Amino acid sequence: MANQITDDTIEYVGILAKLELSDEEKQQAKKDMGNMLDYIDQLSELDTADVEPMSHVFPAENVFREDVVTNGDESRQILQNAPEEKDNMFVVPRTFD
Repeated sequence: MANQITDDTIEYVGILAKLELSDEEKQQAKKDMGNMLDYIDQLSELDTADVEPMSHVFPAENVFREDVVTNGDESRQILQNAPEEKDNMFVVPRTFD
């Protein structure tokens, strides 16, 4: 285990995360963080020289469609339900003077 997690590190992370950890939780967190760092060390040993950088595992492209109006202008039908309308708009009570 090349990465040694100290009690001070666990205390500091607890403060940053605003967690109050018991001694048992601190020991478990210390062990878990050490395991994570060991795994990261294993990954860094992989030869990635021939691997092309990517942002997604699968090829992702933006697919755009034409913006076509399908329902048309139904403002006349909608305004038929209005108690009052003016200039093709609803008339509503004033909210301020």
